[in-house]
Amino acid sequence: MLIGELAERAGTSTRTLRYYETRGLVRPRRSANGYRVYDEAELRVVHEIRALLAVGFDLDDIRPFVACLRAGHASGDVCPDSVAVLRRKLAEVDAYLDRLGAVRRHLHDQLAQAIADREDTCSRKRTVDG
Repeated sequence: MLIGELAERAGTSTRTLRYYETRGLVRPRRSANGYRVYDEAELRVVHEIRALLAVGFDLDDIRPFVACLRAGHASGDVCPDSVAVLRRKLAEVDAYLDRLGAVRRHLHDQLAQAIADREDTCSRKRTVDG
């Protein structure tokens, strides 16, 4: 299939496919007239790339998944290098969640203190005005 058909079937643009090609992730063949020609395996690769990008992986993280697919595996996440990336990404997400939890606790405490201070101020004002 030509680049336009691949882009349509993959739900992306031809520009994006050319970018993936420059990054070494997508591999077209060239026809006699120089057109990019893709087989069905490249459609699987593009779907894998887009799915991984959608959950926060960058293109360098995606390389082992593409290599795994190119090695003939049904899924890009079964190879040791892919598993290593998954483990590292999970550790990053866990650390981010820990930081978010700390921020949440801080904001909760700050809000509780602000409410308590406001109630204290209002109660003193009622006593003075009363």
